Amino acid sequence: MIVDLSKTYQTIDGFGVSETFQRANQMKALSEPLQRYALDLLWNRTTGAGFSILRNGIGSSPDSSSDHMVSIQPKNPGGPGAAPKYIWDGNDNSQVWISTEAVKTYGVTTVYANAWSAPGYMKTNNNDANGGNLCGVSGASCSSGDWTQAYANYLVQYITYYKELGVKVSHLGFLNEPDLTTSYASMRSNGQQAASFIKVLRPTLDKANYTDVKITCCDAEGWSSQQGMMSALGSVSSLLGTITAHSYTSQPNSPINTPHRVWQTENADLQGPWTATWYSNNGAGEGLLWATKISDAITRGNASAYLYWIGVQGGATNSKLIRIADDKKSVIPSKRLWAFANWSRYVRPGAVRVGTSGGPSGAKISAFQNVDGSVVAHIIQSGASAVNVEVKVSGFKAKVARAWITDDTHNCAEWTVSMAADGGSASAQVPGRSFVTLVFESVG
Repeated sequence: MIVDLSKTYQTIDGFGVSETFQRANQMKALSEPLQRYALDLLWNRTTGAGFSILRNGIGSSPDSSSDHMVSIQPKNPGGPGAAPKYIWDGNDNSQVWISTEAVKTYGVTTVYANAWSAPGYMKTNNNDANGGNLCGVSGASCSSGDWTQAYANYLVQYITYYKELGVKVSHLGFLNEPDLTTSYASMRSNGQQAASFIKVLRPTLDKANYTDVKITCCDAEGWSSQQGMMSALGSVSSLLGTITAHSYTSQPNSPINTPHRVWQTENADLQGPWTATWYSNNGAGEGLLWATKISDAITRGNASAYLYWIGVQGGATNSKLIRIADDKKSVIPSKRLWAFANWSRYVRPGAVRVGTSGGPSGAKISAFQNVDGSVVAHIIQSGASAVNVEVKVSGFKAKVARAWITDDTHNCAEWTVSMAADGGSASAQVPGRSFVTLVFESVG
């Protein structure tokens, strides 16, 4: 396998999860030792996945019943031009807690605040659930008036509350799956309507001195759905920061046509029964499958970030990476978490994907150069047979090479690697159905 540092592709922003819809409350309710263990599994770069992005949900619901995310303005203040009546509990369903831990304890710098909907009174259906449009965007008028500026102010107020607590929101999204109507918080939007709101949101952020906060759009349910919104977003391209898409209805198998970085911001095996295994029959919740999904998104879809849906929660499905046991006395990481760890621990924010060639037949390979100069090479061997792989980094002299492996019996564990005397290549055995990461540290 040859790594070509002269051939460069997208910059990587990172990997992550969310604890939205009161999942962070479930984490916070654990005993303190289990809280720390769960936090370490998510954010620690030595003992956990070393995630670098946290996605938070901006509430829109009138209350916190069920798993609803309560709004910071649950009641209509008296119209779009009325003085706001914000209510802030400083907790935000424990998202403040996990955000503070991620940022202050673990050094995370990318916090993505994402709204599923505007509050119901700002919408055509007068409900934060069941779809409906934001009053005032193109083609959506309401007797109550145009709420676009009030919604922009509302979003800015939300990130200000976090700023006051020492958590800097880096990315702000105002839509989630706008192509889907659900019985929970949801708001419809096409590309033209999203563009009309972005024209209000960007100057509102700038006026509040949030010029460095990037606007994201549009977290469509599938990769091709997001591609379908892009032409209408062309008129606001200069106001946008990052394009975001999910991959439930279509996979990130090709790049989205945009000058901006693109994030895969939500995917999961939502309904499959809890699976902690690495490989058994290539099932939808197995770790090896998720290692390859991330690889495809990055190498074929040119994604700059990949986020799973939920990090930690209870329940018997694969909608999360780490399960809280039914008796709340243990937390159980799945092999999906360790698949992510091989990516997130070593491919750090600011890394650039670089060229590769060769590699074992049928294996998925990729390589990156980090900001610190280190070079990371990935080999995902989906086949059953072991292969010896020599990785040569052209024009690079390494001081040391190290390797890590995830497979049936290893969880991102240190692995044997031998480096050539000239520091230009290293060799490692890659067992069947394994994910091996090599890291070359530069002489510099």
